[in-house]
Amino acid sequence: MQPEILRMEGIDKSFPGVKVLEGVTFELKKGEVHSLLGENGAGKSTLMKILTGVYTKDQGRILLRGKEVEISSPLQAQQMGISMIHQELNLIPNLTVAENIFIGREKNFGRYGWVNTKRMNQAAKAVLERLGLDYDPTQIVGQLSVGEQQMVEIAKALSFDAEILVMDEPTAALTDREIERLFQLVNDLREQGVGIVYISHRMEELFQICDRVTVMRDGHYIGTREMNETTMDELVKMMVGRELTDRFPKQSSVQDEVILEVKHLSSGDDYQDISFSLRKGEVLGIAGLMGAGRTEVVRGIFGADKRDQGDIYVSGEKIKIQSPDQAIQNGIALVTEDRKDQGLVLGLSVRENIALANLKKISRNGLIKHSEEKAIVEEQIDRLKIKTPDGNQLVKSLSGGNQQKVVLAKWLETHPKVLILDEPTRGIDVGAKVEIYQLMNELTKQGIGILMISSELPELLGMSDRILVMREGRITGEFTREEAKQEDIMACATGGRKAN
Repeated sequence: MQPEILRMEGIDKSFPGVKVLEGVTFELKKGEVHSLLGENGAGKSTLMKILTGVYTKDQGRILLRGKEVEISSPLQAQQMGISMIHQELNLIPNLTVAENIFIGREKNFGRYGWVNTKRMNQAAKAVLERLGLDYDPTQIVGQLSVGEQQMVEIAKALSFDAEILVMDEPTAALTDREIERLFQLVNDLREQGVGIVYISHRMEELFQICDRVTVMRDGHYIGTREMNETTMDELVKMMVGRELTDRFPKQSSVQDEVILEVKHLSSGDDYQDISFSLRKGEVLGIAGLMGAGRTEVVRGIFGADKRDQGDIYVSGEKIKIQSPDQAIQNGIALVTEDRKDQGLVLGLSVRENIALANLKKISRNGLIKHSEEKAIVEEQIDRLKIKTPDGNQLVKSLSGGNQQKVVLAKWLETHPKVLILDEPTRGIDVGAKVEIYQLMNELTKQGIGILMISSELPELLGMSDRILVMREGRITGEFTREEAKQEDIMACATGGRKAN
């Protein structure tokens, strides 16, 4: 049995007006992959920020290799062998791989203000080889794929001789092949004795890669289980405090009337000759691997990117969309895949974000009518059960699931006919996912057509009335809910033959 490398006991943390952690316990063994699981807002990130020196605890003890320690800064944590890889990668795209790995430590490779680039590249090469990565240390990071950048982040963490590595949603933006490579790397690190805290809402992968799981709920420790001695149903119940009888509570409300039709849409090499229709009350899923052109198509429909050719019809009427504003005026809304960069203004409040797409409606002569703004914001906060003290809370302080609800609230207040959801549940917990699925049911009952892109096949199969499959910018398959099978969808997405 591996020795314990980390123990956190009785950890408390409060922010003004709210207690976010109370009496939390967590332990990690040498060479173990230990999942930290819980709904958004459960306190996982706060606990890990205490471990990595971003926050200081109010009460409790941290024992590292059996000795009690105080961690007051991220640099101190790194010097103690604790590193964290955040969901939003902390790399500088116009620097090289080596420069990113050793950023802030350049003086170790030179004197008198001069950096010995050759020595730094050699040191970076050694770290990369430890991970089995044949990367060029002089490569510009911005030219790498997201998966490759993830590996550079891991290399940077290990360059501090990290014995504890915290990974926050490491697979959220990776392809299947990149996930497979990441898992190989995690297994290699486990064999080298590195303890890994693994945070992910993709519960299926926890059973693939983790040894144990600790569940948190509402800032409290709920329990720890061996992965081979628990089930997904048990973990869900521990997370949400109740049983979720149906992960995908689909209710079909498809009507005959076509609400959206696109004909022969094309845009350079991104996508070619895309044609499909969407009916009132229908959820039309779009499957495909990363790079298949799914996001590019919906951005073209929404007017966010230019199209070369093709026509768009809403309720049978041909419309001209060359900008998002024209799309909104014609009843089309787009929830983007990247909520933090494209869906929200993180420095603004919940109220301001919800009102963003509705300024014309709540303004008179260029001035916002705050009574109307307050009314629509309070209605949406209540409708979507957004966990926030009030509408003036900065949106960046909310959990991922609640941030996603703010994005949805912003668009729902435009009263769309067509709602485009691009990866609507990426990075949010199972409870929040079910709430979004229930909202989709509510919207389709009202006759709203939903176009949903998802990289999670169970989600597509569970919530779609029909599924289109894209590969290399073209539609390669279409399945009804009854016909759709995972192997057939993957065959169309990869260029293999459709299974019989």
